[in-house]
Amino acid sequence: MTTTNNSVTYRIAQLTDIDSVYDFEIKQNFNEGTDEFENMMAVWSSAYRKESLEHYFKLGWSFIALNSQSEIVGFFLGQPLLFLDAQTQTLWIEHVSAKNIVVTTELIDVAYRLAREKHFQRVLLSEHLQNLNLEKSFPFQKWERATNFLKTTK
Repeated sequence: MTTTNNSVTYRIAQLTDIDSVYDFEIKQNFNEGTDEFENMMAVWSSAYRKESLEHYFKLGWSFIALNSQSEIVGFFLGQPLLFLDAQTQTLWIEHVSAKNIVVTTELIDVAYRLAREKHFQRVLLSEHLQNLNLEKSFPFQKWERATNFLKTTK
């Protein structure tokens, strides 16, 4: 699935994209001259650390957005979850990052259309995305499940 909107192309992320996506996200999140050790610690607990990118890109459900110069301008990390909360197929969107709201909107639209095309029952994504001033409206719904977790590390 490859789509083009406003001179931006959206395509499935490949393992060869890992370094470019990582560099894009580093530039998005850290200014020149910031403490390198602090940056490394922040990356370690991020959704875009290289091990995470490798995991998600291998699955084939993550997308990147490229401008006309083939530079990354956004991406999302996604994976299917089977038989979660009594639903056969759910697309989990772990992380969305983009240069602007237009690309963010299109990435959400790609995830939504992909899930519909593949007959998934729903897409799970962060509540903060719903609160953005997106370019399109989406049928967001509050997940009524109250979920807790057991922490297994210190």
